Amino acid sequence: MAKTFLLSLLLSTVSLALIGQVKPDWTSVSMREAGYPSGTFFTGYTQGSLRAGETLPEAKQRLLRDAQGLLAESIRLRVTSQTTMHTVSTRVGSSEEIVAGTSINVETVADAEIAGINSEEPYHDTQTGMIHAFVWVNRFELSGFHRASLSMNLMQAEGVLQTAYELEEAGDKSKARQQYQTVIPLIEKVRQSQIILTAIDTNISEDALQLARTETLNNRLTQIHARLAQAISVHVKSSESNFSQHSTVLTNRLKALLSSKGCNFTDNPNEADFHLTISATTRQHAVYSEFDFVICFADVKVQLFDVRRSRSVFQDEFSQRGISITREDAARRALEEAAPVVANKISQWIE
Repeated sequence: MAKTFLLSLLLSTVSLALIGQVKPDWTSVSMREAGYPSGTFFTGYTQGSLRAGETLPEAKQRLLRDAQGLLAESIRLRVTSQTTMHTVSTRVGSSEEIVAGTSINVETVADAEIAGINSEEPYHDTQTGMIHAFVWVNRFELSGFHRASLSMNLMQAEGVLQTAYELEEAGDKSKARQQYQTVIPLIEKVRQSQIILTAIDTNISEDALQLARTETLNNRLTQIHARLAQAISVHVKSSESNFSQHSTVLTNRLKALLSSKGCNFTDNPNEADFHLTISATTRQHAVYSEFDFVICFADVKVQLFDVRRSRSVFQDEFSQRGISITREDAARRALEEAAPVVANKISQWIE
């Protein structure tokens, strides 16, 4: 009995070992095409050998990642094909051609989530030394994921945008802009899902893509953006002096310049989109009595804090020269000339 048991155990062990060494069907092109038809699946397959200094588990993981990348790329190639079909070309003059409508769509989907990827255990063929990796995703399951994601992100974007409208009506434009910024990545996810769904199913309907709903959302987003952009609010805190005498020359001229760019100013820091802090003092540089003029400098420090991003976005120190026949007037001119310098430095950050 003992010998019979040991023999059975040995045969079982050998059988399991042999089964473990059986080459999977998916390593064959014809078997992959038969078992995972392109009408139902997106697939990714790679094979390769060990690299110098690489362990077998590391090689398997590398090839598995490569297979996943190939699967994702196969979907993105379909996206490229679909967007190319909808390209709009405009000719300027006699030779220059501007092509629009492809790059944005393709770049949009570059980081889109390819959900539901399944993978086989990578197979190492000991006879050839080759390692095989295979992954797949059911296109109908992928479609279902992005249909659900599309609806969820649209609903969330509509809710956030409605909150932005309510905050705007209540006069809290700073928080309204924060809500507006939150909508942007949600719209991006909506675009990703729509593009992938179009690539999966070239005959998908506008209703399934919820294009009318998306267009309405985009129109509302454009409208509130235009209103909020015209009402940027800045709180200015300044410490300015002209040779120990209190001054507002730089600050007043700077406010005039920023007003022309669509900025409003508030005395209440809680209502501001930006906090602008300015410190300016003057000093005499040289007196040229033979030419009857004086050179002075305004030493200026600037810091701009973006309330929406909750961080300082710009800070700098510089000196601006002023020339006149008296020390005080030369310093005043230096302060005046410093205003457009500050405006130019911070304008790109105020939006």
